[in-house]
Amino acid sequence: MSELLNSTEIKIINSNGFGGVLNEKLKNQAFSILETIQFPTTRTEAWKYTRLGKISNKKFTIQKGTISSISEYKIVEEATTLTFVNGFYSSELSSKNIPAGIEVTPLSNGVSSTEIGQNIQIENEIFNSINTSFSTDGANIVVKEKTVLEKPLQIIHISTGEHTISNVRNCIISEKNSQAEIIQSFFSENAKESFTNVVTEIFVKENAHLTLHKIQKEDNTSYHVSTEQVDQHKNSTFTINTLTLSGALVRNNLNIEVNGENCATHLNGGYILKGNQHVDNHTLVDHKVANCNSFELYKGILKDKSTGVFNGKVFVRKDAQKINAFQSNANVLLSDDAAINSKPELEIYADDVKCSHGSTTGQLDEEALFYLRARGLSEKSARELIVSAFINDVIEKIENEEVRSFIIKIIQ
Repeated sequence: MSELLNSTEIKIINSNGFGGVLNEKLKNQAFSILETIQFPTTRTEAWKYTRLGKISNKKFTIQKGTISSISEYKIVEEATTLTFVNGFYSSELSSKNIPAGIEVTPLSNGVSSTEIGQNIQIENEIFNSINTSFSTDGANIVVKEKTVLEKPLQIIHISTGEHTISNVRNCIISEKNSQAEIIQSFFSENAKESFTNVVTEIFVKENAHLTLHKIQKEDNTSYHVSTEQVDQHKNSTFTINTLTLSGALVRNNLNIEVNGENCATHLNGGYILKGNQHVDNHTLVDHKVANCNSFELYKGILKDKSTGVFNGKVFVRKDAQKINAFQSNANVLLSDDAAINSKPELEIYADDVKCSHGSTTGQLDEEALFYLRARGLSEKSARELIVSAFINDVIEKIENEEVRSFIIKIIQ
């Protein structure tokens, strides 16, 4: 075994000498950062409510894994599918035929878009630096100009084994006047304390329409840190639906730079937690130019001793006039020990804008519960009905029926 990173806080072992798939310049920059950077603590503002003790001081191994079937993980049966196991591309479990108008290539095949690494911050970002240094594979997807995909493209990530780490790097480019829908899902199979560290770089070109569904349903002992870095050009529409349904510790970093006028940006998120699970959603929408709209809705349901964090920020630059930006976070706590830290933020330097934000946290409506029980429902059924109605505002934003049905089935 060759030891790749051995700081005082985390150890990564490369059991088979796998090399990274990014270029040497990027990897060397990231390695240099890792030599000096420290793990963030609760004194670090961006990690104030998320303790990383569950990840630090652990040993993770880069190693391939095998599974026999992906039938239970396919959300859209007829979708073109790419499968990655422990961060490595599996040709046997992936689609052989690729629709016309798109390029779909695993990075391990040697295809690396010039956009990779263009916008990702690695300075002072330990997880991005680890990913850049040790990424083993990922999907390079190009939706060509004027292409309209009839079926979604599906990327399935599966973790297996004990204390494995998956460093996945994706690049998605939606060229001018294209339209596409992509599902990126994360599951576990016979895994224990696995760590998924994924970076997805997204470029939505002029007049393109891109929808991304991100579904996290890993083992209750798993750790997950993901970053989506989005570059949005003029007249484009970008939608992301993030559903966190399991995981010991999950951190979602979503950074969207709106670089062109007349853009529409939609961020929808739902999280359902139990036990000691923890999820942290950090979002940033950076409006750099005028005449754009952004809409953000996140809802969470927490029970037992689970904890959640929502930190959403909308940034409006000085010359970004005529911006409409709306942000909302709502949570229901199903037990006295569950907790949520919610911090919606607006930072506005333009004067001709319409921006609002709000946050609410409460318990189940006892009057509604009494009303339903008075009409013959059991207490359990009444609670399930109220909870489903609460989270349904987010689920209804998902236009794909098969994705929506998959989420509803898990919740039920």
